[in-house]
Amino acid sequence: MKISTKGRYGLRILIDLATHDPAKPRLVRDIAESQQISEKYISRLIIDLRRARLVRSVRGMKGGFFLARSHKEITLLDILETMEGTISIVDCVMAPEKCAHNNECTARGIWVRLNDGIRDLMRNITFEQILQEYSQGKAAEGVLDYCI
Repeated sequence: MKISTKGRYGLRILIDLATHDPAKPRLVRDIAESQQISEKYISRLIIDLRRARLVRSVRGMKGGFFLARSHKEITLLDILETMEGTISIVDCVMAPEKCAHNNECTARGIWVRLNDGIRDLMRNITFEQILQEYSQGKAAEGVLDYCI
C-alpha cells in the first residue's frame, strides 16, 4: 500500500484549514499559496473532502472553506479513505470474489489480519493528534507558520 499525493495533499489541506483563523474561511488560492500546490489540483481534492463532510464551503464574497467537524471526530482513516478509497492491501481482502482461489488461499487470512491492523491503527489516530504532533514539531523548530 502506498499513499498517493491525493492522500498526502488531502491531509495538508485539512492541516492548513485547522492552523488558520477558524472564524475566516480559507480561499483555495490561499491554501495553494501556503502549501505550494496548484489551485487546480486543490480545487479537485477539496470536492472529495466536501463530499465526505470533512470541509464545508461558504459562498460569496467572504466565502471559502472551513473544517466541517471537530478535530477529535476526524480520523486518519477518514481522511485517507476519502482521498484514496477503501484501504485494502490486496484486492481479495475487501472483495474476495475477485480471486478464484480465495476459498483455498492460506495467505488470505494473513492479508485480512494485516489490513485490519492497518485500518485499526489509522482509525485510532485522530486529526487532533496529528495537529498536536504538527504543533510540537513546529515549536521545536521555532517555526510558527505552516508550510511544507
